Amino acid sequence: MIYLDYNATTPVDPRVVKAMTPYFTEIFGNPSTLYGLGAHAHDAVAHARQQVAHLLGAQASEILFTSCGSESDNMVVKGVALTQQAKGKHIITSQIEHPAILEALHFLEQHFGIEVTYLPVDHHGLVDPADVAAAIRPDTILVTVMFANNEVGTIQPIKAIGEICHQQHVLFHTDASQAVGKVPIDVADLQVDFLTVAGHKIYAPKGIGALYIRDGLQLEPLLHGASQENGRRAGTENVPYDVALGAAAELMQAELPQAHLRQLRDDFVAQLRKVFGDEIQVNGDLAQGLPTTANISFLGHNGAEILRDLPGLAATTGSACHAGSKKISPVLAAMGVDPQIAAGAIRFSVGRYTTQSELDHAVHLLENLIHS
Repeated sequence: MIYLDYNATTPVDPRVVKAMTPYFTEIFGNPSTLYGLGAHAHDAVAHARQQVAHLLGAQASEILFTSCGSESDNMVVKGVALTQQAKGKHIITSQIEHPAILEALHFLEQHFGIEVTYLPVDHHGLVDPADVAAAIRPDTILVTVMFANNEVGTIQPIKAIGEICHQQHVLFHTDASQAVGKVPIDVADLQVDFLTVAGHKIYAPKGIGALYIRDGLQLEPLLHGASQENGRRAGTENVPYDVALGAAAELMQAELPQAHLRQLRDDFVAQLRKVFGDEIQVNGDLAQGLPTTANISFLGHNGAEILRDLPGLAATTGSACHAGSKKISPVLAAMGVDPQIAAGAIRFSVGRYTTQSELDHAVHLLENLIHS
């Protein structure tokens, strides 16, 4: 199989597996205990926290381990709504956010009377910072805009939005699940208050994530119980997976800025353009987007049918979280892509183990199918 769906998930790097394995069977102690096994586990979690913090330009005290990116998103959206309810009930987001944000906001709208402003995007999928500034009200408690879109790779003007929020004293969250490790991130420079990390996007296992919370901020926990994670998330620490995320973060740090993946992606798109010419349309902005992602519409065709007829090619018609949906991508719809063109969209995403020969063969398979 030619795997071109790294935005959906990544394989666990063998070096990550090696790092985490001892914490299943040898160093299995509870980090909250005082004897040797527990102390060693505690130290391993602390080291992993520092590794994740280094990738983000943060302090270790600002990193909270979670079960996934969706939990991190929910913790911010719901936690801010509860913690900041005395200030107001208005939240600003974009129309192209991940379902973990949009569904959490819908929940707050229905059950807690939160009012949400959904900002539009342009034809590249970009939020205009001026729209953010115009939408902020005295009762605005949070702005949440994803760092990079999972379907088209568009990177948002996070620093500009962060400056606006900082000036207006409004908390700012960005879901950086797709951006972490692919582009340099410095949370202080970006002026973000919260940032989401998803482990399975950076060669760690599924079931581990992290949340950056700027020092000094209070956030109502989603999980109540004992005082793990400095009282911010109850539950015995998942030591092997915490270690895995730390190891994965360190490996990603060493690979920045992913220039080799951008070159592979660009060569792949160039080949498609040579073969298909004006029979394809690129959705999003390759130059300003993630180095790993290309969203291509095959005009006059259905993306799902193309992938169905090419079982040896692993890609997707949009977000993996929307798999099975017969509707066109909400992201492409928000970008104003014609529905017939959007129906032909396929997202290709390259990663650590992608080779040039795989991409050459993928182009060959697509050409044989579509031009047969």
